[in-house]
Amino acid sequence: MTGDTAPASAPIARVALDSPLPQLDRLFDYAIPPELRDTAVPGVRVRVPLRSAGRVADGFLVEVVAEHDYPGVLSPLDSVVSPVRVLTPEVWRLARAVADRSAGSAVDVLRFAIPPRQARVEKAYLAATATAAVPAAAPDGTADRPDGEGAGATVDVTGYVEGAWARALADRARVAVDAVPGVVEVAPGRWVGRWALTLAQAAAASLARGESAILALPDFRDQAQVESALATLVPPSAVARVDARQSNPDRYRAFLSGLGDEPRILLGTRSAVYAPAPRLGLIVLWDDGDPLHAEPLSPYASSRDVALVRQAQSGCALAFVGHSRSTEVERLVELGFLDELLPLTGTAPRVIPTVSQPAPDGFAQAARIPSTAWREARQALESGPVLVQVARPGYAPVLACASCAHAARCNRCQGPLGKASASAMPSCGWCGALAADWRCTHCEGDRLRFVTRGSGRTAEELGRAFPGVRVIVADGEHTVLEVSDAPALVVATRGAEPVAAAGYRAVLLLDGERMLARESLRVGEDCLRWWSNAAALAAPKAPVLLVGVGGALARALNTWRQADYARAELADRRALRFPPAVRVAAVEGGVDAVRTAMERVAELPGVDVLGPVDVDAQNVRALVRLEYAQGGAVASALRSAVVENASTRRKGPPAKGGYRQRPSLRVRFDTSDIL
Repeated sequence: MTGDTAPASAPIARVALDSPLPQLDRLFDYAIPPELRDTAVPGVRVRVPLRSAGRVADGFLVEVVAEHDYPGVLSPLDSVVSPVRVLTPEVWRLARAVADRSAGSAVDVLRFAIPPRQARVEKAYLAATATAAVPAAAPDGTADRPDGEGAGATVDVTGYVEGAWARALADRARVAVDAVPGVVEVAPGRWVGRWALTLAQAAAASLARGESAILALPDFRDQAQVESALATLVPPSAVARVDARQSNPDRYRAFLSGLGDEPRILLGTRSAVYAPAPRLGLIVLWDDGDPLHAEPLSPYASSRDVALVRQAQSGCALAFVGHSRSTEVERLVELGFLDELLPLTGTAPRVIPTVSQPAPDGFAQAARIPSTAWREARQALESGPVLVQVARPGYAPVLACASCAHAARCNRCQGPLGKASASAMPSCGWCGALAADWRCTHCEGDRLRFVTRGSGRTAEELGRAFPGVRVIVADGEHTVLEVSDAPALVVATRGAEPVAAAGYRAVLLLDGERMLARESLRVGEDCLRWWSNAAALAAPKAPVLLVGVGGALARALNTWRQADYARAELADRRALRFPPAVRVAAVEGGVDAVRTAMERVAELPGVDVLGPVDVDAQNVRALVRLEYAQGGAVASALRSAVVENASTRRKGPPAKGGYRQRPSLRVRFDTSDIL
């Protein structure tokens, strides 16, 4: 930035502007005035002048240099917002690399990595730092341990070959880990999945080596289990929680705790992979195939890809842990980039596909809950809780016309009609309008019938079938993290299953055909992941009944060889050139903008362009398939198209100023939403 008030001899600050404009995604040079030279250091928040209308913009000071190529006079920094170095060099390199890989802006990544500033929290942090009162774990991870014993040096993860995890940490290995199914008691009355103890023990071992660990999880339910396991292994001061459910002050306080020199265990959701971590020794992703690991905002980078980039930059150990393996991880295993870490034999649940069980007649075989499942559930309820997994929350998520069987649609917006409870009025799932005077557009009928059963209606039916047995509903509206070992029917949607003390005495996996009916490239591996996570909550030798599903999915679950299914799925996708065998970028925007972008990438070798197809009245979408080796070139070409589109304005209908912005051009790499 140019100006006429700063001397040419002033040191130069290189600033990343906090701006949504893609054309500003670069470092800008500013002179550092004498009064700011003590506080204008790399990593601090600053304000800088812009050339237009005397505006001031926020930004991050990335580096300070002594020379620059601009022959004129640089504008000076306006101010230093805070002396805290919130942007570490490691996080800046990560943000820049992730943005370049995804054709995005580095500042968009920094919005995930650095929480908004909280002045009071920051003031307390600075005061504590000045008096050396910032709490921290000892380098060996033993300070303030709850039981008073030393932690870490002898910690090794059970359920695997002895010393396997210790060697992986020492060798900075990259591993794909098949989790051990089952539940374990980590404290009196406190049960967690064995996978949670695996993550906690691995993180404790890393802390014992004087290194930080990052544990990235899909949601708060998984996080609660790992927190419980960590509480028995390391002091509370050694764990920093980082997730979006925290209040802004708590989130910023946890972020600041990672800026010191002492090692930390950073536990959180997808934003945790960006957290500053001194002497990073381990990154662990649990259940990397969960869609919650995918960032819905630009540049749309998933936790898996960010972890891979950060591991390459830092050289730390990296582990992808799950009961079911994603095709992306399987591809890295087949390439030799990841090693396999398998549990000891004899730990698989007892899975029974009901399609292979004899039935008295066809109606019994087609029932939502076959007679075999009824018998197993009734017997299991004599000794403890039974888990029933269903596809959808609510009472009746989908309704149909009782006369012609067509799906019932809202007369206002054509959204699907459903019922939240037995006594509720049918309402639209899109606009929420009540369907008090609904009539079918096909036959003029005015009566509705149930098509699907949600968690609420399933619980109601099971309550009538098992009188006197407690029924617990766990879904998005009813958060239940744990249940006791008392007999109960636990009806849960996929991903919301609570942990039962000593494990469920039986698990019923319902609505399998409905789950598989979803149009998605990942539907098979998603279902296998949902079923595997639920089956892993069963007690040893407890029956797990998979209802209405056969074939390769049932075989993989029955034999507990989910990697075989991922291997076959990956082979099919290679034949079809579907991700993750190749990378895919979805480009969406105006017709001219998309056409220009496609012309730039079509000439590159190993690139296929599919489309464009209409999205709405103004926008189209095209898909770009590319080999991994072409990722950098394609991302650079698409990024230049985004910048060009954002930098160009054209005249339009009368509006403020007589101009309107061209339709935006959006690029999303590595999307599986191509069907």
